Amino acid sequence: MSTQSQRYFFTSESVTEGHPDKVCDQISDAVLDAFLTKDPMARVACETVVNTGLVLVTGEITSKCYVDIPGVARRVIQEIGYTGVDAGGFDGHTCGVLTSIDEQSVDIAGGVDNAVERRNLSDDEIDKIGAGDQGIMFGFACTETKSLMPMAIDMAHELTRQLAAVRKDGTLPYLRPDGKSQVTIEYTNGKARRIDAVVISTQHAPEVHGLTEDKPMQERIFTDVKKHVIDVVFEQFDVKPDADTKYFINPSGRFVIGGPQGDSGLTGRKIIVDTYGGAARHGGGAFSGKDPTKVDRSAAYAARHVAKNLVGAGLAERVEVQLSYAIGVAKPTSIMVDSFGTAKDGMSDDVLSQVVDKCFDLRPAAIIQRFELTDLPAKRGGTFYQKLASYGHIGRMDFDVPWEALDMVDACQAAAHSLHTAQAHV
Repeated sequence: MSTQSQRYFFTSESVTEGHPDKVCDQISDAVLDAFLTKDPMARVACETVVNTGLVLVTGEITSKCYVDIPGVARRVIQEIGYTGVDAGGFDGHTCGVLTSIDEQSVDIAGGVDNAVERRNLSDDEIDKIGAGDQGIMFGFACTETKSLMPMAIDMAHELTRQLAAVRKDGTLPYLRPDGKSQVTIEYTNGKARRIDAVVISTQHAPEVHGLTEDKPMQERIFTDVKKHVIDVVFEQFDVKPDADTKYFINPSGRFVIGGPQGDSGLTGRKIIVDTYGGAARHGGGAFSGKDPTKVDRSAAYAARHVAKNLVGAGLAERVEVQLSYAIGVAKPTSIMVDSFGTAKDGMSDDVLSQVVDKCFDLRPAAIIQRFELTDLPAKRGGTFYQKLASYGHIGRMDFDVPWEALDMVDACQAAAHSLHTAQAHV
């Protein structure tokens, strides 16, 4: 039997709020927030496109209220930092904003209408409210981090969040909104051992502290980002860079033209950044701009809640949950749990799937009701979904997100014990 250790490398990336795709995600979710704050019954499927000097907001929206969509888009762009001398060729005050909005298809609406018209729906009422579309959704959790998220995406998000923080608080005032991070972790026998590589690309002003030559500017950016971003972030993690860690900071050199001026952006083009950084499978559906009747969003949140509570209950070290739905049908067409061989006490994945079916109500209306998905924008000052649109919809510990709650741990443990005992006596 070989005793050779198994080594591999895994990488995840994140992007800042000023990345053109993330600009679009935030505008789409800000539009959703604005409608749901005024009308919790609004049906929203909002897409945004940005390019140099132009924003297009399009999609299908049905609501009883009016929202100043161009005003919402401009506010978001300005909050990100694309304004005045920091605009970098794309200014929230002066860019053109076009809107092209239709109403939701009546064929789709027929299967989900009244889903959020009243609170405290009866079980029979919930059962009559179907999913807004067919599709598959995945949830994931593991014991690598305190948030029960994969370590690489957790680190990548912290890097981009810190990159934005030092830009906004004046620590590194020459930084501009667009940026990316990437973290490569070395694993041995399935355990994270060390940080192999860190990549950060950040947009910056044409001059850095009076330096105009590219090489001295990039040397200064390297030093500043290493000290104020990378070193600060890795202080909070047990697995840290070492003497052999490779750093790539603005590896292509000068990065002045960025954001929507440097590249077009589109809602829903960062779905792996939004979820698990590639450590888990993805059903393909984006989140931003979609109201909670769309199971692409709500069921993906529910699947994360399920996976996190199974891991939090100590039933497995690593869990992936797949849900599937049919349009107009309330109950999932399938529930699958994969523990990757990490289930405790010889428990099977079939038992874990039964635990999910027993403990969690995964009908769309029940998910909306449990997490208060239509009410949260009004309760959180009108910016709940917009805040989710940057730095991940999953694993958020910086503000209260209902699907991150470990509130079903006891129920999962009890159900697992009962089912496992019954199975053992068969």
